[in-house]
Amino acid sequence: MKNFEFKIRGNGYHVRILSHEGNNIQLEVNGTSYSVDMKQEVKQTKTPTLVRAASKRPSEPLKVNPSSSKTKIVAPIPGVILSLNVKVGDEIKVGDKLLVLEAMKMENNITSEKAGTVTAVHVGVGQQVLQNEIMIELE
Repeated sequence: MKNFEFKIRGNGYHVRILSHEGNNIQLEVNGTSYSVDMKQEVKQTKTPTLVRAASKRPSEPLKVNPSSSKTKIVAPIPGVILSLNVKVGDEIKVGDKLLVLEAMKMENNITSEKAGTVTAVHVGVGQQVLQNEIMIELE
């Protein structure tokens, strides 16, 4: 059927596949015959299929203490802070741009989902952040 040449740790091997039926392969390695049973049958498709795991990202910003009146703005994905548009004491409205986060070569505008006053800024321009890392606190 097919012939292959392998070199493993300096040793040369000539492998010839004689037959392949179901999970059993008859082959010859350097003139010696072998019968090999595979654990599962080889799939005949050439195109792989992509299977994605369920996303574990929170659907809303992570709140360390839900009963607190403070809102914590967290990084939705790992990235680098490109610009900060707020500072401590700023009054913000819903939809105001707080900062720009670069992730996977894309700029992501992080906006406020709640009106309030900025009480803390935990990041700076050029700083790398991890997913769910607290960047800004609002009250």
